[in-house]
Amino acid sequence: MDWIELPEAANPQEWLAWDEALLDAAETAKGDDDTGEVLWFWESSAPFVVVGYGQSVDREVQVTDCDTLSVPILRRCSGGGTVVQGTGCLNYGLVLRIPEEGPLTTIAGTNQWIMERQRAALSALGDAPVVVRGHTDLALVQAGRELKFSGNAQRRKRRSLLFHGTILLHFELSLISRLLRPPSWAPEYRAGRSHGEFVVNTGWNHRTVQEVLATCWDAQVTRRPLPRAAFQTLMESRYSRPDWHR
Repeated sequence: MDWIELPEAANPQEWLAWDEALLDAAETAKGDDDTGEVLWFWESSAPFVVVGYGQSVDREVQVTDCDTLSVPILRRCSGGGTVVQGTGCLNYGLVLRIPEEGPLTTIAGTNQWIMERQRAALSALGDAPVVVRGHTDLALVQAGRELKFSGNAQRRKRRSLLFHGTILLHFELSLISRLLRPPSWAPEYRAGRSHGEFVVNTGWNHRTVQEVLATCWDAQVTRRPLPRAAFQTLMESRYSRPDWHR
């Protein structure tokens, strides 16, 4: 697998467009079964909100507060819940080919297989146990409480899938309570807790997390060409358009 570096984004919409462009590139690639499998990371220097593909902005987001603070509200191509992005929130993206058989052939199997693999890898970074909760959450167990530090989602095509997520390292957690409403759906282990009571920073080092996940996926740094034409098309048809996001 290739570990690629994305160009610095001119605006937060570009990070979301790259996620979809790399999935599309793998879907149309010709060659060996692992052609197009890639891992990448990004982190925004400014806050913005991202809703899941099928979510309602008004239901999930404190729109007035976002507008007051000039925080963009954007939409990604995958499902899952709404998140706040910004400094200290590391994002990863993973594109895998879908084989003819095995766990990656189903949504549930993909979630379980990838989440367990990443749980085991990240467990080496601290003393607190790391557990998989809900469908695609990772949580730290601290003083008997399960505190979420990573949310993940996937999008599937016929031959390839995108699995991506967030990892809270040193994020300004108060922004989550300020910018998001209580979620429309929550896993059972949340137990009605507010955003502030439910999430936690890991305190892990950015580069160390990247290296651990790269080792987990046997990803090697490469300078392979990026699908810039597909990226530009997606920016023009979706991610630069306010009607796509809201």
